[in-house]
Amino acid sequence: MNVIEEQYDVVVVGAGHAGCEAALACARLGLETIIFTVSVESIAMMPCNPNIGGSSKGHLVKEVDALGGEMGINIDHTFIQSKMLNKSKGPAVHSLRAQADKNEYSKRMRQTLENTEHLTIRQAEVTDLIVEKSSIQGVKTLSGATYYAKAVVLCTGTYLKSRCLYGEVIEHTGPNGLRSANYLSDSLKKNGVEMYRFKTGTPARIDKNSIDFSKMEEQFGDERIVPFSFTTNPDDIQIDQESCWLTYTNEQTHSIIRENLDRSPMFSGVIEGTGPRYCPSIEDKVVRFADKNRHQVFIEPEGNGTNEMYIGGMSSSLPEDVQYDMYHSVPGLEHAKIVRNAYAIEYDCINPNQLLPSLEFKNIHGLFSGGQFNGSSGYEEAACQGLIAGINASRMIQKKDPIILDRSQAYIGVLIDDLVTKESHEPYRMMTSRAEYRLILRQDNADLRLSKIGYEVGLISKERYDWVCYKEKEIAKEIERVTSVTVGAKKEVQALLESLNSTPLKTATSLAELIRRPELNYDVLKSIDVNRPELHPEITEQVNILIKYDGYISRQMKQVKDFKKLENKKLPQNFDYNTIPSLRIEAIQKLNQLQPISIGQASRISGVSPADISVILVYMEQAYRNNKDNKGE
Repeated sequence: MNVIEEQYDVVVVGAGHAGCEAALACARLGLETIIFTVSVESIAMMPCNPNIGGSSKGHLVKEVDALGGEMGINIDHTFIQSKMLNKSKGPAVHSLRAQADKNEYSKRMRQTLENTEHLTIRQAEVTDLIVEKSSIQGVKTLSGATYYAKAVVLCTGTYLKSRCLYGEVIEHTGPNGLRSANYLSDSLKKNGVEMYRFKTGTPARIDKNSIDFSKMEEQFGDERIVPFSFTTNPDDIQIDQESCWLTYTNEQTHSIIRENLDRSPMFSGVIEGTGPRYCPSIEDKVVRFADKNRHQVFIEPEGNGTNEMYIGGMSSSLPEDVQYDMYHSVPGLEHAKIVRNAYAIEYDCINPNQLLPSLEFKNIHGLFSGGQFNGSSGYEEAACQGLIAGINASRMIQKKDPIILDRSQAYIGVLIDDLVTKESHEPYRMMTSRAEYRLILRQDNADLRLSKIGYEVGLISKERYDWVCYKEKEIAKEIERVTSVTVGAKKEVQALLESLNSTPLKTATSLAELIRRPELNYDVLKSIDVNRPELHPEITEQVNILIKYDGYISRQMKQVKDFKKLENKKLPQNFDYNTIPSLRIEAIQKLNQLQPISIGQASRISGVSPADISVILVYMEQAYRNNKDNKGE
């Protein structure tokens, strides 16, 4: 019997949102790449919610785009409704969210992969890792075929030993009834990888024709659509949008759920995995928030080519008969027909503390991972990890230093740092509150923060890089001009200010000072700014934000400076912290286990106190002096 053996630079396992970004990054950097999926039809599939972006997640998509990833471009071509969230708040928490045509999103991403040079798509189940001397050599598939590679990126999503549950029904499948991957977990465990068991869930899908929309509140998209990708021309994506709908659960709904909790596998003990705290099932909401007499329910279209509607906010693992009763108690859903039942899904994933900030395994050289396999949740969290894992797998092969974004550079940096540093025993979800420097990590400036890195990596074109550099210079030049322009208490100035409910001037002031007023901005003052140049809207947006929030931004930049000092104090790897006197036992255990790369990372480890950090700093300073003295001898 002849056994197939093939050689590639990179093997990517899994073709969800993480796998697609990882494979595209590697192939676009010129590396021969093969991506494995259990089903070609599942490439970039959206098995849960039919949207991309949202609070903090929109930041991640913008950052993926700024680095040269595909998610933002893909949703710009396949959305059916778009909305900027949190517009009544400051720009730090503005987040773009788009409803996707799920089938079109998957179809377009698949076409992108198929038409990318150096990239091969293969439908097969990867069952074994080939590891020799703590270094990855390749993978084996169920058929026995061997694929050798210099790097492997694992992006298995929710497929490892997955099972779907609702009520008493247990199906050993992946999402949407696709086959699960039942062997790779054993190979990982044999190679010393610590595994977790997590769960997530999804609501039922219902037939649009069975919904009474007159009992619901219609939710429209934005009048002017803002694209996710910095390369998309906004004028090209102004479309007629589909509506979403808002309704609410009620006491009857909650009563049905409470009466049947013993039939929920989540509460009966059948489900072993830990679910996401910040995206709970409806039964979990009813138990945890017993004082709430209603919860929001969003009815969202799954695409233009289907009548299936997603019931956002009502994921469940209750039995089929209870699901009918529960959904029928919601206004507008009294006669709803279920197309697909709600279900919970359990799957194997890893303890991400085993990873370096580059997303390479500490104990297996050349093995990288990203996405829900790393213990996170969400399409956007997956995509950004897949992109970083793919970039760093490529750079390892190219013998270049890894790209590691820190907490002051990107939401991606916050997410990865949290995963690899902090202890988390539940699926990790990105939130704006996790980013301590969120005022400078806005979605509107993601290109200014990250596109130079994307260009250095090789995923951003020279033309795009030049535009970012030009934009940066023009922003600085315009801020300087606006700060130096003096506005007097002229008749037309006073009239404009009064029309905008702003206090008239008593003495002359700068245009910048006027922009800082809450009720004013750069654009509304155009008529009194006689020498204002014609600038691109992206430039004027940044000018307005940077002037308006100058004090807050300056304060945060000082905090970042202090943060960088600790991040730049590097720690030795494979170091035995038992050798440092006066460290507490818990700190020694955690430091030896996690092997932080810097003092900054060490300070964020649970169980390592500020006193422990002081001890390490003193020890490292003493070691540095001794080393210097020895060299002097």
